[in-house]
Amino acid sequence: MRKLFTLLLALLIAKVVFAQTPQKMSYQAVIRNNAGELISDKPIGIKISILDSSNTAVFSEVHTLTTNSNGLANLIIGGGAPIIGAVALINWADGPFFIKTETDPTGGSNYTISGTSELLSVPYALFSANNNDPTYTLGLHPELGGYVFYITPDGKHGLVSETQDQGAETSWYLAHDNINNASYHSQNGKKFTDWKLPTKYELNLMYTNRSAIGGFALGTVVNYWSSSEGDFTVSWNQNFSNGTQSIKAKSINYVVRSIRSF
Repeated sequence: MRKLFTLLLALLIAKVVFAQTPQKMSYQAVIRNNAGELISDKPIGIKISILDSSNTAVFSEVHTLTTNSNGLANLIIGGGAPIIGAVALINWADGPFFIKTETDPTGGSNYTISGTSELLSVPYALFSANNNDPTYTLGLHPELGGYVFYITPDGKHGLVSETQDQGAETSWYLAHDNINNASYHSQNGKKFTDWKLPTKYELNLMYTNRSAIGGFALGTVVNYWSSSEGDFTVSWNQNFSNGTQSIKAKSINYVVRSIRSF
């Protein structure tokens, strides 16, 4: 009968050495048999894989090590014998990612147990090193939540528009309720929670790029709210059929299209 073993898994924070970012993560596993007894001072084989959301391995490696007297196995993810990929090549921004462990308690590669769990957080040093301050151009960027309609001269920051309206027409007062409702966002937009109303100036940029952004009711008289207020009772809006901006009572129902900064 195949013996069953259990693992207690714990991801630790990646360490930075000499101000450089090592593409590695510390990892611990406590090995027990099916009777709950520690597997102490024994050689084991462990295969570590990092999977993307489609359950495809983007990185995999194997380790051969010996547990200590407490049944604890310590290893460094990124420091084993590589099979596929490299930690340095993982784009953590494309998460979620999952870690899969396969263990041979006899020290070989006949892995009799396995377990998979989501990586709920990624050490910032790894994310930052991989991210490497990317630059962007105007256009659709699903990884940012929508359509980039404005970028700074260095291409590293800008504004993103949702690609669909947030619910039905509503008053200015309730606009943020629509924005905070995830069901009113696109699939890419649901990845973020920092959406907001555009200012009147940002709204006009959206109007200029309305065809490229998409999702607007073109050819009809549709007004969109901005965050720019006139006073406590009125706010700026823009007619997307002719581009006219005007101040109207906040109680009027207009359409909401949110943006976010990056």
